[in-house]
Amino acid sequence: MKKIKLLLTGLSIAAIFFAGCKTMNKSQKGAVIGTAGGAAAGAVIGKAAGNTALGAIIGATVGGVTGAIIGRQMDKQAEEIKKEVPDAEVVRVGEGIVIEFKSQILFGFDQSNLTSAARANLDKLVVILQKYPDTDIEVQGHTDSKGTTRYNEALSERRAAAVSYYLSGKSITASRLSINGFGETMPKYSNSTEEGQTQNRRVEFLISANEKMKADAAKEAEKNGE
Repeated sequence: MKKIKLLLTGLSIAAIFFAGCKTMNKSQKGAVIGTAGGAAAGAVIGKAAGNTALGAIIGATVGGVTGAIIGRQMDKQAEEIKKEVPDAEVVRVGEGIVIEFKSQILFGFDQSNLTSAARANLDKLVVILQKYPDTDIEVQGHTDSKGTTRYNEALSERRAAAVSYYLSGKSITASRLSINGFGETMPKYSNSTEEGQTQNRRVEFLISANEKMKADAAKEAEKNGE
């Protein structure tokens, strides 16, 4: 019975999130989703959407007025990233940000060493990440379905690690960073076409509030009597 309730809650939130895109801003979505259901909902929505990044972000929501305050801060950061890092796809989700780089921007084919173009793009991103120190950053690596499952998992981990190592070398505090290699297990696009395979070779950044940002947002909400 409990599992059914969680599933229905998650699906309800998914309906709110996707159907309400045209009528709610990102901060409002964060407040609604967080209030309604946290990690369980995030897992359901992420699986339904075929996007582990979306699920992880929604699963980390605080919700309520505190979540709305965090959402406004994320709105500002996301807009700066869109402006300064044009090669990245930036999506505001709940109380966080998902940034996607296609692997060909960061790496050569079947390689895990960052290209010069990759460093240039990451340097632009670093400037903004340094301006918002109260966030956690998970770097996720993904591959297409070519090759063995074990090889692809290892390659995705090496690529995520290479990006994380580069960021830490640019004064992004190591405690803010974590990595995850999903290999071929989380495709966002069809692996039946060459274009889809290319799109699945990607690195995603999940930016979410750390405990300090959450605490500061809660204090602001209390101070304003909200």
